[in-house]
Amino acid sequence: MDISNIIKYKDLFYMISWREIKVKYKQSFMGILWALFMPIIIISAGILVKYSMSKVAGTQFSYNEIASVSIKAIPWSFFVSSIRFSTNSLTSNFSLVTKIKFPKIIFPLSSVFSQLIDFVIAASFMVIFLLILGYGFSAKSLFAIVLLVILIVYTIGLSILLSAANLFFRDVKYIVEVVLTFAIFFTPVFYEVKLFGAWDKLLLLNPISPILECLNGCLVMDQFLYMEWVAYSAVFSFLLLLLSIKIFNKVEPMFAEYI
Repeated sequence: MDISNIIKYKDLFYMISWREIKVKYKQSFMGILWALFMPIIIISAGILVKYSMSKVAGTQFSYNEIASVSIKAIPWSFFVSSIRFSTNSLTSNFSLVTKIKFPKIIFPLSSVFSQLIDFVIAASFMVIFLLILGYGFSAKSLFAIVLLVILIVYTIGLSILLSAANLFFRDVKYIVEVVLTFAIFFTPVFYEVKLFGAWDKLLLLNPISPILECLNGCLVMDQFLYMEWVAYSAVFSFLLLLLSIKIFNKVEPMFAEYI
């Protein structure tokens, strides 16, 4: 990705991003409140799961359980929405892809950026919610910014790769939908990886798992968790981004022929 080229077309980037936001909420009764609706659904399901688990285990259900699933649900919702929209970003703009010369990588980037707006709105309400529950912020909370940067880099890298793959193979969008539907069961949103004992490493291989676990640690438990796995997620995410950009740039000249 040539950053200077993206800056050159920054107005087009903003225009496409704004168009995606407007199209998403066009003729919607709830409008921008949909930015909160999906995280609320995930949080409600997570609270139900955690409450059931505490009943079965005979342990006390605490505010920590609510805060934990809430902290993880919003980044997870951002990731899922970004991947879902960006996978179709090139094929749903075929007229622009084939007729106008500009860096086509703007499409998946715009999809992620438009979801980032929803994330900021939901995260703002989450901060207020945590304060109401009585959680304060410490120096460790600042590390959440680093974790979110890693998550965004991973999301952008995967979005660029999947958008290009879906242009050549339409099966990709169906595979992505199936994987996203069941991925929450293999990602520690409703639970903590420590529940799996020695098998926790299998879950932590998912680059999002260490990010969510460490977010929970920094913002709820006031401690750093799985830092070696966070380093793994960071390296994986940046390598994925570089590889995705290289592949995208290589196949971009063939877009008009195959779309």
